[in-house]
Amino acid sequence: MTTATVNGITIGYDDEGTGDDVLVLVHGHPFDRRMWRPQVEHFSSTGRRVIAADLRGYGETTVVPGVTPLEVFASDVRGLLDHLGVEKFVLGGLSMGGQIVLQCVQDFPDRLRGVLLADTFAQPETEEGRRSRNDMADRLLREGMSGYATEVKWKMVARHNPEVADFVEGLMLAAPPEGAAAALRGRAERPDYTATLTSISVPTLVVVGSDDEFTPVRDAEYMSDRVPGSTLVVVDGAAHMPNLERPEVFNSAVEDLLARS
Repeated sequence: MTTATVNGITIGYDDEGTGDDVLVLVHGHPFDRRMWRPQVEHFSSTGRRVIAADLRGYGETTVVPGVTPLEVFASDVRGLLDHLGVEKFVLGGLSMGGQIVLQCVQDFPDRLRGVLLADTFAQPETEEGRRSRNDMADRLLREGMSGYATEVKWKMVARHNPEVADFVEGLMLAAPPEGAAAALRGRAERPDYTATLTSISVPTLVVVGSDDEFTPVRDAEYMSDRVPGSTLVVVDGAAHMPNLERPEVFNSAVEDLLARS
């Protein structure tokens, strides 16, 4: 277990591979850094340094109850990279991780060499969405992760991938309810990142599973249409976790991004 003290919390992270070409990966909700294992193993074996950390409230990182805004997650990402002495990097995230990436684009764009936005969306939270996320936060604190994990398992992963679905369910069951609830409350106040998309000036890859119900292809198109010169890749037969469901396709798309960054 590798940890660092950043912003008053302990962050668990993987830092594998060597070199100046650094890929940083931000996990989604309610997962942890293990969701990126296929990417950490692949890219670290091809001459790149890959960093994947557990977000505040998840995995081996300190749980801070209450509300965790996306700005706080972004500050933790920056703090860890400062601690590790990493100045320039390609930054990628999936789902909530993608929204954290967009917050990072706002907060420290000069440090980014490339951007990966996977199965995420940029529009602001709706009033209905705010209520739903806060209600779900209350439920997780009351009931734990089990019921939620069962309900969304087959939305996270396409039904022809049962082994991946079981792995993803395990990630969800391992998430601390207090951390997941704090993230949900923070996302309930999510801003509109549309203007942020138009400001991105580095190579950008937008990826989405063809069968993603949480962030459909139209959300990926919305982002790709607004990021100058971006590339859109739709992963056929995948749902919300294409990096796990079809890692060979996902990794190939990321390879192209890294070659341009």
